[in-house]
Amino acid sequence: MNVLVINCGSSSLKFQLISAETEEVLAKGLCERIGLDGRLVYTPKGGEKETTETAMPTHKQAIQVVLDALVSEGTGVIKSLDEVDAVGHRVVHGGEKFASSVIIDDEVLKAVEDCNDLAPLHNPANLIGINACQELMPKTPMVAVFDTAFHQTMPEKAYLYGLPHEYYAKYAVRRYGFHGTSHSFVSKAAAEFLGKKAEDLKIIVCHLGNGASISAVDHGKCVDTSMGLTPLEGLIMGTRSGDLDPAILEFISKKENLTLAEVMSVLNKKSGMLGMSGGLSSDCRDIEAAIAQGNKLAASTMAAYNYRILKYIGSYAAAMNGVDVIAFTAGVGENAPSVRKGVCEGLGYLGVVFDEEANNSRGKAVKITKPESKVEVVVMPTNEEIAICRETAALV
Repeated sequence: MNVLVINCGSSSLKFQLISAETEEVLAKGLCERIGLDGRLVYTPKGGEKETTETAMPTHKQAIQVVLDALVSEGTGVIKSLDEVDAVGHRVVHGGEKFASSVIIDDEVLKAVEDCNDLAPLHNPANLIGINACQELMPKTPMVAVFDTAFHQTMPEKAYLYGLPHEYYAKYAVRRYGFHGTSHSFVSKAAAEFLGKKAEDLKIIVCHLGNGASISAVDHGKCVDTSMGLTPLEGLIMGTRSGDLDPAILEFISKKENLTLAEVMSVLNKKSGMLGMSGGLSSDCRDIEAAIAQGNKLAASTMAAYNYRILKYIGSYAAAMNGVDVIAFTAGVGENAPSVRKGVCEGLGYLGVVFDEEANNSRGKAVKITKPESKVEVVVMPTNEEIAICRETAALV
């Protein structure tokens, strides 16, 4: 079975064609600048990456370009679209309705649309991608894989906010969490890497990228996570503030004469590492380079970034009454030894014995604690596309 995995944004579209049996990536790529001039970046299995400038006025045209590339005579990897057995779509927000992936029908589409208010930047784009695929591949089964689904096992005490209950009853204002596909994949993969089962372990997953979140996975089920109603809550991120005193919104609004929408834009797009470093960068690598050159703002930014991670790990160890495994994943988690070191050096109270030599690696699965460590800490590359492929194949 071949599964086409689609991750559709407002002006971009990532894709991979994966053999479900072997989990081999047959082709992958990215459509950029949809609605403008259009660009396809395409890499077939065993071939070179190629970039093509081509018109993509809508997502439907972008997906058509992808399908044409997959079956092209020169660099195509399948002979016809009949060899695409299913399409798995990443959908950011499933609300309370979806605790697992589902085959897409009209009812599912309506439910996803009902969540647009909860993820206005993501769900509408996800729906556009689904609708475009349905038009071009009407007989091919489609599956929605939700970022929020894995976190639906959280108990009330973890997902309810200290707000009037009517806001939950009327508007479903609660903690949902995101990056669920990654947290699910990594918790299982980390356990397997250690020769154990996730169902036997208490695991804390640190998904650290430009967007970042942490989850507590107790015997295979998520019991808490750092992102909330939206992806703004929780850790300090590339451009997002993470946790702060809500009164800051009113304070800045008055001092800077900004509307609520403008303040929210600051919190989402101009804060985090970018804002704390004085506008230096949202990229951890740039912050590290600046620290090496003696930049004090960069140093304080990184210290705060690590400290926030450390606090969440501590709180989740308390929430689960212990922890067996801590896993670092995603762009920063997999490729920034200094971040892992900065966090792990503060975990001695949990019995973590850090292995600095093992930690000096990037982008591969490795254990970074010594044999005598009471908690095993691992680096585990995430693969959301493979996770979506598995979910899709299982349903179809």
